[in-house]
Amino acid sequence: MILRTAQNMRQIVLGWKAAGLSVGVVPTMGALHEGHLSLIAAAKGDNDRVIVTIFVNPTQFNNPADLASYPRREEADADLLVKHGVDVIFAPLIDQVYPHGFASKVTVLGVSEPLEGIFRPGYFSGGATVVAKIFSIILPDRAYFGEKDWQQVQVISRMSVDLNLPVQIVTCPTLRAPDGMALSSRNTRLSPAARETAAKLYPLMQDCAQAIAQGQALGPRLLATQSALVAAGFDQIDYFTLCDGPSLERLIAYAPNARLLAAVWLGDVRLIDNIVA
Repeated sequence: MILRTAQNMRQIVLGWKAAGLSVGVVPTMGALHEGHLSLIAAAKGDNDRVIVTIFVNPTQFNNPADLASYPRREEADADLLVKHGVDVIFAPLIDQVYPHGFASKVTVLGVSEPLEGIFRPGYFSGGATVVAKIFSIILPDRAYFGEKDWQQVQVISRMSVDLNLPVQIVTCPTLRAPDGMALSSRNTRLSPAARETAAKLYPLMQDCAQAIAQGQALGPRLLATQSALVAAGFDQIDYFTLCDGPSLERLIAYAPNARLLAAVWLGDVRLIDNIVA
């Protein structure tokens, strides 16, 4: 079942809740892959009913070309979701999310400001706003996000705590291809040669994280890995850094809860990844 309006979606959920059923939601922008399916499996294990949202959120794109090129394949996504037993697909019309005169946004300071916040201005405000809208419409008991978008998860978690939203944020492990590359909808835009290069990111990150955890000096090791990424064929590095996992504060030495995060370019495709250090 595909629903397009907030009113219809809310009516379905209120009926489930009146019957004492729990509701899980997996927010997506479509172009679904095995990583999304792992979130759906987790949601199905925890809840009586599962909703997947499909909405390519324009306020999360500061580059119109990136928005235009983002993969859209709703029909194939819907077929996949039906096969995996999703109860409802919520694919709202744009005016259901941003009606005429819409003038509000959610801004989460602190955790949203470094890393992606520098290179994609407005991205997290757009994401937090649309997720807040989804939570308000669907009233889920739990919401499921992947660790690949680590900073986004921290932003949504902070927002949920700060606004006393009665939603449990469930974070699921990054799903990877056999060669270690993090699954992403953007991967479909990589040429075969670029896809081969992309697979080198994860092992280089692993080697770096292991070296740092074993006591190698942080600064020189980060610089050495960045040089190795360039030598491997990556065109540009937006960031390659070690941060405190929950706060995203940049670290100057290894510490508990450390997380290694990267954003790199191959041609016009930007890839992000992160691992525990």
